[in-house]
Amino acid sequence: MKKSNELTPRAKIVYTLMKNLPRFIVLILIAVIVVLFVSMGAEKKRLEEQKSAAKPPEQPPINVVVHPLVPSIISDRINLPGVIEPWLHLNLLSKLNGTIEEVLVSEGDHVKQGDIIARIEDADYRIALEMAESSYTLAQSEYKRDVSMFDKGIVSSAELESRKSRLQTTKSDVEQRTLQLSRCKILSPMDGVITKLSAKTGLLLNVADPVAEIVQIDKLKAVIGIPETDVARVSELETIDLTIKALDNLQIKGKKHFLSPTPDSSARVYNLELKLENPTGKILPGMFVRAAIIKQQITDAMVVPLYSVISRNEHHFVYIAENGMAVKKAVQLGYLEGWKVYIKEGLHPGDLVLVEGQRGVEDAQRIRIIRSLDSLESLLP
Repeated sequence: MKKSNELTPRAKIVYTLMKNLPRFIVLILIAVIVVLFVSMGAEKKRLEEQKSAAKPPEQPPINVVVHPLVPSIISDRINLPGVIEPWLHLNLLSKLNGTIEEVLVSEGDHVKQGDIIARIEDADYRIALEMAESSYTLAQSEYKRDVSMFDKGIVSSAELESRKSRLQTTKSDVEQRTLQLSRCKILSPMDGVITKLSAKTGLLLNVADPVAEIVQIDKLKAVIGIPETDVARVSELETIDLTIKALDNLQIKGKKHFLSPTPDSSARVYNLELKLENPTGKILPGMFVRAAIIKQQITDAMVVPLYSVISRNEHHFVYIAENGMAVKKAVQLGYLEGWKVYIKEGLHPGDLVLVEGQRGVEDAQRIRIIRSLDSLESLLP
């Protein structure tokens, strides 16, 4: 084999190429990679330009209605059912045995204290009184005679005491017979209304037989069942607002009269009795009533409509308007009053809360305020 210095020029070139072939291959690969990277960069730039050119136009702002927050009053209240009952309910019973001679009232009549309800035949009681009066008159005469004779020493002190005792007995008998005769007139013991009349002309009564039922309705009581959890708050109240639906939703105030210290055995609620004045008599026992009981009241609360609050995964938020954008605000809810909710945390006075259009926006989305409410009540139909 010839040495390299003995090779021809052409052979030397071939020899050099063969010896450096791996280096040439590496350089070629590097060049190919560089070309590929350059091509990929150009293609990426081209695709981005196409994507940018194909981007849809910006959406127009969404129309919304806002409510500027101002501190307002909100109450934590419960609305409970109840029933109207008479202030007094009396079962009038007979105090004598006898036959009813006359009935002077009818069911539904208004009576005053002392009015005659019915009369019992009094002939037997009148005769008994006359006999008792005769015995008493005789006893008086005998006692006076014995006193005179005692002064003369004819009658002993024992005989005089016996005569005096008989005089007192006959006097008591007169008083008893007088009382029985007066009871032949069955009188109303109070002002009220006859709700049930058992007395009938010709009916034979015995002692304690029912004559009539009388209720007092110039004042009434509303009985409300209070749940155990609300007893402490209700016990501090003096008046409660009531609504009677049967009288075209009549609004009245009831004054606390009595709160039961023990629960009703069946309903497990504590009965609250409220005093009602009823001078016209238009409120009747048995009517149903609703009691609006305010347990707590805040005078400087942040209040929004309940439907303006959006809830997702137990998180609550509202949207407010800031610089033409809808801004999402997390809030902490308090208690409800009708369709309004108390916001405990998350909002401040002056915030423009979205009350219409809030369901169609996202955070940082452009909005257009078409109306700003003066008050939340303007939302009502």
